[in-house]
Amino acid sequence: MKISTKGRYALRMLLDLAEHGNEGYVSLKDVAQRQGISKNYLEQIITLLKNTEMLKTTRGSQGGYKLAKPPRHYTVGDVLRLTEGNLAPVACLVDEINQCERSSFCITLDIWRGLERVINDYLDGITLQDILDRHRERNGVNDYYI
Repeated sequence: MKISTKGRYALRMLLDLAEHGNEGYVSLKDVAQRQGISKNYLEQIITLLKNTEMLKTTRGSQGGYKLAKPPRHYTVGDVLRLTEGNLAPVACLVDEINQCERSSFCITLDIWRGLERVINDYLDGITLQDILDRHRERNGVNDYYI
């Protein structure tokens, strides 16, 4: 399994929106500039996320995007499944019902199922808020102003 730039950039974009969520709606241009990602590429990612309940959008001079829910409600697994399709480590686990002709006697199938479970459990156990908190701890950043 290899996560594409689409998945990685979607995660970075959503983290940027989470980090700047207290500023209201955030323009894609600002996200692109801060993240060093092409605005055109972010627009392609927005197209994937628009029809989900992840984002709120508004048009106009103050228009832009923001998270529809607090960052603690978004997992890395959710984001990657939207952008990558699924997180199966091997092709025979992509479909809900295994289509492989060898599945009934495959000696390695349990290994791949176990790996898939570990991947999903790990990525579903990390929220956007967790990532922001870890980043702030590591970099000594806090939100306390006097």
